[in-house]
Amino acid sequence: MAAIGQADDTFLDLPLAEEELRKAADKVYVAPPLTLMWWRFRKHKLAVFSAGVLVVFYFVAIFCEFVAPYDPDGALLQFKQVPPTSLHIVDVQGQWQAPFVYLHRRAMDPTSFEITYLEDTSARFPLEFGVHGFTYKLFGLWETDVHLFGVPAGKEQQGVFLLGTDRLGRDMFSRVAYGARLSLSMGMVSVFLSLLLGVVLGGVSGYYGGRVDTVIQRAIEFIRTIPTIPLYMTLSAALPVNWPIEWVYFGITLILALVGWTFLARVVRGRFLAMREEDFVLAARLNGSSEMRIILRHMLPSFLSYVIAALTLNIPNLILAETGLSFIGLGLRAPAISWGVLLQEATNISSLMLAPWVLTPRFAVVISVLAFNFVGDGLRDAADPYAR
Repeated sequence: MAAIGQADDTFLDLPLAEEELRKAADKVYVAPPLTLMWWRFRKHKLAVFSAGVLVVFYFVAIFCEFVAPYDPDGALLQFKQVPPTSLHIVDVQGQWQAPFVYLHRRAMDPTSFEITYLEDTSARFPLEFGVHGFTYKLFGLWETDVHLFGVPAGKEQQGVFLLGTDRLGRDMFSRVAYGARLSLSMGMVSVFLSLLLGVVLGGVSGYYGGRVDTVIQRAIEFIRTIPTIPLYMTLSAALPVNWPIEWVYFGITLILALVGWTFLARVVRGRFLAMREEDFVLAARLNGSSEMRIILRHMLPSFLSYVIAALTLNIPNLILAETGLSFIGLGLRAPAISWGVLLQEATNISSLMLAPWVLTPRFAVVISVLAFNFVGDGLRDAADPYAR
């Protein structure tokens, strides 16, 4: 009898389960394309994790003055080529403590005259958050001296150098944080400009066809036949040497955009060629919509997810291009701080041999590029209407 009663209860629950399934199906049926894209994207665990990494990177880039514990251009002469500082949570007695660092003692090898830094376990300094340091203007508006972390104020004999220091005593972590602003923002700005050029020229080419399409496609083919690196080098070398940093930044960004729009224009053209004879485009024409409204309001949103995925996959190429140009001296130059400029320090053999941690900016480049690629893969799979 108990089994019969349990079966009856299950039978009575079937209409409720069918009702829930019907509501879920209706929710999916009426969901807009971007919502469906988000539901597919969050199933891609690696892409979601990579998106979190990029959020951290851009937070550091936006608030680099707050995150950096030291002035990136400030030379701490008493801390030249200090190796990365070790954070401890257990002292020499085996007791658990709040995160702290030991005092650095500078020593010289009497035989090789090599400078080394040893930890003096008799003196320790707690790692504090919200400490006071060098003064800066947040977003160029608010003057403050609060930083994310550091040693207590007035303890100049000790520092926290998470990535070590270079041959001039400049904190590498602070310089990498400042470099993220230029390197990451240049990729985003270049992609935005490439989006404008690619969508406008590709849309015009695919929508109108004829001679306009021929001229635009021949221009795209001419640009794509030129080797990318020599083209970057030629255009970058054409920038005046005496330009200020802001002008050089704008010039490099414009160069990357002028070279990088061709792929997106080809994608947009192909989609426009396929859609310009569709029924909804004909209906918009019969309704009296202008051609610009048809392009921007009806045709472009129908494959916007593909454009987003293509742009996400193009950002790493622009970051690598800026890093490469700056590394060989044809991009941004000191006193500008970007990851490519920081990697120029690795060209000094003596500095590289004594302080190999000056190569740490390369890890920032590799991690950001991989994160963008994984996010792009996730967006591409999420934008695929045939994905399961």
